[in-house]
Amino acid sequence: MTHERFEILAQAYGGDIARWPAAERDAAALLMASEPEFARRVLSDAGELDEALDLWAPMAVSADLRQAVIDSAPPMRRSWGLRSWFMRAGVGAGLAAACAAGLIVGVKLSDAAQPMQPDETVSAALSNYDDLSGLIVGEGV
Repeated sequence: MTHERFEILAQAYGGDIARWPAAERDAAALLMASEPEFARRVLSDAGELDEALDLWAPMAVSADLRQAVIDSAPPMRRSWGLRSWFMRAGVGAGLAAACAAGLIVGVKLSDAAQPMQPDETVSAALSNYDDLSGLIVGEGV
């Protein structure tokens, strides 16, 4: 076990090795036996933090204060009525209409972008194919 690993475990699990994971205890015991001063210092620091945390306790809240906080909370809204359903249906219909309009515009624009004579485009591409064939094989590079 390294010094860094020992310090990380002490910070995570505290100064009492009995609270450490069982798989780490044997390696920690070996480090404690070989370097007792280092282990004592690290475990002492972790133990001080353990003591401070053990002393801390949450404040007790009176029943009157608890009830005052609950009473001051805004009322819960329940809007599962017919009006809420129509609002959601209207939003859904609007989104569906927007999607349909986008699809129609896209199809119309794609038809307008097509060449008027597709045979000329294909023949132009085929006539230039011979010039590019050397690049594919690697001869023209």
